[in-house]
Amino acid sequence: MLGERKLKDLIDRVLRASQADHTEVIITAREHQLTRFANNGIHQNVAERGVDVRVRAILGRRQGVASTNDLSPEGLTRVVETALTLARWQPEMDTSPPLAEKASSTSSVIGFDEGTASCSPDRRADAVSVMCALAKEAGMTASGFVSTEVIEAVVANDLGLFAHGLGSVAEMKATIMGEDSSGTAEAAAWRIDELDPEAIGREALERALRGRNPRPLPPGTYPVILESYAVADMLSHLGVLGFNALAVQEGRSFLEGKLGQQVMHPAVSIWDDATDPTGLPWPYDWEGVPKRRTPLVEGGVARGLVYDLTTASRDGVESTGHGLPAPNPRGPLPGHMFMAPGDITVEEMISSMERGLYVSTFHYTRPVHPKWMVVTGMTRDGTYWIENGEIAYPVKNLRFTQSYVDALAHVEAIGRETRLIRGWMGGYRVPAIRVSAFTFTGVTEF
Repeated sequence: MLGERKLKDLIDRVLRASQADHTEVIITAREHQLTRFANNGIHQNVAERGVDVRVRAILGRRQGVASTNDLSPEGLTRVVETALTLARWQPEMDTSPPLAEKASSTSSVIGFDEGTASCSPDRRADAVSVMCALAKEAGMTASGFVSTEVIEAVVANDLGLFAHGLGSVAEMKATIMGEDSSGTAEAAAWRIDELDPEAIGREALERALRGRNPRPLPPGTYPVILESYAVADMLSHLGVLGFNALAVQEGRSFLEGKLGQQVMHPAVSIWDDATDPTGLPWPYDWEGVPKRRTPLVEGGVARGLVYDLTTASRDGVESTGHGLPAPNPRGPLPGHMFMAPGDITVEEMISSMERGLYVSTFHYTRPVHPKWMVVTGMTRDGTYWIENGEIAYPVKNLRFTQSYVDALAHVEAIGRETRLIRGWMGGYRVPAIRVSAFTFTGVTEF
């Protein structure tokens, strides 16, 4: 990693070279190691290291952005000149682009682990061997990956801002397959020592073994138990399409006009918190605003949205620290979401269900009606029929078309255990849930 001294030197060079009214610099350094496996053996081990310098030049109500991985003095001067040229040719915005000012204090958020950063290929290979051995012993095949990553980033500008973050992520995933069944398990943490490859492998294997000889089930509306993997998918869509302040301002969110109203079951509480050490902590957003806990749903009542500097200025509020690199057409996004656990085990959910479905994961989910939060997708890697409080038999995968908000309004139980699942910007710590009605609209042959 570069370290604060090197980062400050690079930023000073960029700011000195810029003739813009205001200049923002984002420097991101990543070291990523990945070990992939398939057919019970490693087939790829890669290591990647890179640095990106992104410059945003603001001229009045115009702005231009350029990036480079050339850290030489000439490269930094060239990227500044490119950003300035682009700014001059852009149309004027309604207002001057907002910039974060110098932070009043240094963030105390810690999400970096030296053991994760120094993880060797041998250690990743050992984790793979554990998962593959379980599959091989059962006459099945395993595939998946073990990865470790370190990210260092800084957001700085000519107003004195210097927002620095350093974090690590370890992730393991295994998919174990038989002739007509499969099971998947995964886990993430910023400390690699918290991950247990044997537990991950056994979870995937159990689902694959239980899924042999699946039976067809007609489409329909059924009670369901959704494992945490499926719940994480629900929160990811809700974050992008629902809790995003820009989506509300543009009339695209189910929360338009509903803040303060009951929108989900009273047992459901959801929030975003990148400062929580049980997630994947990160101190600042990509505009340099400190992260903080942001309530979204409390007791089923819609309590808040996530904001960046632009959407916050429109609503006359403060940014919640959810900005992406500006200019940003997506709007602010929650990337470290949590759902409050309940007081029941998954086994107790199953034993109390007379008839219904157990769904392990969702696959290839896509919005059908974003404002109503209707999403379609497939079940995958472990779908089973429950009868008289027991898993009776596996069923072939089904296509669903369901409003995620409506599903969370009909929650009957929430699991007391939570799992951390990595997302594209952070992670989701979520429990399993039981829902009284979930609509399946199609069937498959597998």
